[in-house]
Parts: sequence; structure tokens; C-alpha cells
Amino acid sequence: MPIDPAVAIGADLGVTRFEWTSNDVLLYHLALGAGADPMSTSELQYVLEDRLKVLPTFGVVAPNFRTFEPPAVTFPGIDIDLAKVLHGTQSITVHAPLPAAGQAVAHARIADVWDKGKAAVIIQEATVTTPSGTPLWTTTSSIFARGEGGFGGSRGPSNRLPEPSGDPVLELEVPTLPQQALIYRLCGDRNPLHADPAFAATAGFDRPILHGLCTYGVVCKALVDNLLDGDVARVTTFGTRFAGVLFPGEPLRIRAWRTETGYRATATAITRDDAPVLDETVLTVG
Repeated sequence: MPIDPAVAIGADLGVTRFEWTSNDVLLYHLALGAGADPMSTSELQYVLEDRLKVLPTFGVVAPNFRTFEPPAVTFPGIDIDLAKVLHGTQSITVHAPLPAAGQAVAHARIADVWDKGKAAVIIQEATVTTPSGTPLWTTTSSIFARGEGGFGGSRGPSNRLPEPSGDPVLELEVPTLPQQALIYRLCGDRNPLHADPAFAATAGFDRPILHGLCTYGVVCKALVDNLLDGDVARVTTFGTRFAGVLFPGEPLRIRAWRTETGYRATATAITRDDAPVLDETVLTVG
């Protein structure tokens, strides 16, 4: 079915009621590689429930943490083959530190649909509150659907953030595990692109790729640990553009620059000549 922007834009995607426990947070942190040094005090805050601090990026996955079926890209006015889809951008704004356990309600909608000619970009927004209505966090994401453009819609904005200038205040290498995608899929994203070599081949990859949201969380943790002394409560917004893929087991190079509101960062694949992985990454602090 071709994309119908008149139906899709503004479409209400309904309400998701969900809850999470410290076990979910612990699994999420472990899936990002937390606890690699089990004697590190800063690492133990992510993997022990008696002192647990929650990375803000957990809010992105929390509504679907117990989803065990591969996702379907079917919304009002939109029906897309999963093999054509890649994550485009992701951001989260937190209104208070995330609790280690809780209940919440997410209200989601299609904010916009852009026609890029050879591809379509679908923007989703979700507001998350407590059951009584207290704001918890807000997320905005986009997916890039190859071959789904040409439906006559708006091309959308073309503005990009300028490249950071000057020397970075942080540069470090972060390893990933060969089995990291197989662990991370337990956090709710069962897309076979990240686990099944045959499915990955249909999407044009010679092997499964790491979830973009896994890399997103890994980079957020690295910035919090190395620039904010591990204080997750200082993060107000964390957003990025997915500029390329990372294969499980590849190390990341993370660079960060100071800004007036926090930090800009990039992440590249070291063993592939620093091929871009995350770009236009923005961390704002309170």
C-alpha cells in the first residue's frame, strides 16, 4: 500500500499502558555493556538494584520492553516492509530522573511524513506520563523507509546541525560484544535484522547489524560516565541521528565537544576507517 500522508500525518497511534521493574533496567544496562568492570563503583550503579540509577535512554525502550514479536511497520496510511526500514533519528527529553520501577501511560502519534523521493521518513512522537498524568518523558523518533518515497508529500526540512569545531573535550574507544545484538534484543526489539543472517542479507547487509538504539544507549552511558561523573540526573535531553551501521563486536570511537547547553558528540566505527555511526548527537544537561 502506498503511503497516504493525508491519513498518516497526525494519526493517533493509541495509548500504551506499561510498567517496569528494576530487573528490566538491569537487563537494559547489561545489554549496553554495563558492568564490564565488576569492581568499579561507577559501573555497579547500573547493575545492582540497591543503588540503581537509570540511564535516561531506558525511557525509549520501556514501553515495548516486553514485546516479543518482530515489529510491524503498519500505521494509519502506512504499510511498509520491515526489511526496508532503518532507524533515522531518536531523542528523549526527561522531565525528572527515571525511577527504577514504575507504571506509565504513553500517548503516541504520527507527527509528520516526508517524501525524500527514493525514500520516506516517518516521524513519531510519544508523551509518557504516570497513570495520574504527571509528565515523565517525551520521545521523538524517525524511521527511514527505502523505496517508499514518491508519494507526493512534503520533502520536509533539510537543515542539518553544523559540524563541531575545535578539539574535542573527550575522545575514547568503547568495545562492543560479538553477541551484543542477541542480548539487546531481549529488551524488546526482535527485528530479525539484528539476529538472522538470512534476513540481514535481504536488507543488503552481509551479517546482522547492532540495534541503533543499543549504540544510542552505549554512547549516552559513555558521555554520562566520562563527562557528568556518572550523574544520570543531569541529563535533560539526549538525541542523535543514525548515520551508519555498527556490527556487533566492532569498537566505537566517541568524540564530544562542549556546547552552551551541554555536549555535541559523534560515534564512528574504528575498524572501518572511522565510518560514521551516530552523528548530530546532542546531550543537554540541567
